[in-house]
Amino acid sequence: MKKFLMRDENFICENCGKKVLKLNYTARDHCPYCLYSKHVDINPGDRLNTCKGLLIPIGIEKFRDTYKIIYKCNECQKLHKNIMAIDDNFEEIINLSNKY
Repeated sequence: MKKFLMRDENFICENCGKKVLKLNYTARDHCPYCLYSKHVDINPGDRLNTCKGLLIPIGIEKFRDTYKIIYKCNECQKLHKNIMAIDDNFEEIINLSNKY
């Protein structure tokens, strides 16, 4: 089982430049406005990945009673998935659902 280190932090999105506030119920791992993320973790919250590329949202998949955003790193090309947050821009989620 993967280790999870809780890191719920404010940050500035490197894609859209907006200030992103922490979630206060779980770890914030992507921008709720443009849905981009950053390839910083090996295991959730550890900040040990040296890649540091932008994770570009490329799709969406159903996961339990919510959805996971599918990402592709613009540096190393690896695929990654994050669970959507309750404050994510739902128009962007719908746009991703139309990509598949």
